[in-house]
Amino acid sequence: MQLDSMDYNLLAEQLSSSDDHRVLTRLSPVIADPPEGDQDLRKAIFVDTETTGLDPSLDEIIEIGMVPFIYNAKSGEIVGTLPAFNALREPGCAITPAITEITGITPEMVSGKSIDPNDVREFMSGASLVVAHNSKFDRPFLEIFCPAFSLAPWACSLEDVPWREAGLSGGQLQSLALQSGFFYDAHRAQTDCHAGIELMRRTRLRDGTHSFLSLLTKGRTPHFRIWAISSPFSLKDILKARGYRFNYEEDGRPRAWYVDKPASEVQTEIDYLHKEIYQTDASPIVVVKIEPGDRFTNRV
Repeated sequence: MQLDSMDYNLLAEQLSSSDDHRVLTRLSPVIADPPEGDQDLRKAIFVDTETTGLDPSLDEIIEIGMVPFIYNAKSGEIVGTLPAFNALREPGCAITPAITEITGITPEMVSGKSIDPNDVREFMSGASLVVAHNSKFDRPFLEIFCPAFSLAPWACSLEDVPWREAGLSGGQLQSLALQSGFFYDAHRAQTDCHAGIELMRRTRLRDGTHSFLSLLTKGRTPHFRIWAISSPFSLKDILKARGYRFNYEEDGRPRAWYVDKPASEVQTEIDYLHKEIYQTDASPIVVVKIEPGDRFTNRV
């Protein structure tokens, strides 16, 4: 028996009404149709990059995806998306089989292709915010490729949304999407952007607020970078598991583990370092204020 799309939708509704079944639907981006004259509406851009590796000083971008979306600055409601930008580029270094396995991008796909940074800058103009799912990774790459990204305020759908308060666990985008009831073809830039937007569009926290409102609130708030100077090498895995990152570069910043925290969490983190890491109050901890526009950058 052949079923049409309406039959499938009815079956999905019936299965979803059962406590013994969950139904996943393929991601279908919601196109923005904002009401005219709404002064609270803003445009943001969700970005994602595919690269040849993890180090922005050595590796290169091979794909950039950007999806603009409209949101309400007061409520955090996401209205929908606008036409996207997606392009491939041939890097000056090799695309290894491991990267192809992760991204699906082969050397043949990018051969002879390039991305004009001016086109990227023009596309992102007018956006009040840039969002990525793991902005600590994407922002350094994009700032090198297109300096306009260094002037834009950034937020992160991985760090700035308390997904547990939305009833979800973990942080991987694909896993969060599945828990939210949809699936998509992961690890391509534009598709990942649409998935990140849809995830925030359909989820709310336990108090009923839109999850994107949490991101907006954190994105407007100054943070503080806590440098755990000369922390014991034997405890590096503990710091890494707690969310710390290590600065390897000779760039004027300490060669040390660091983490970014809002003002309300700084003292708690310092107390933790004193007690669990250094085991003394005389600890070489350095705290640096980070303005909202400088979050997730390697320049601070």
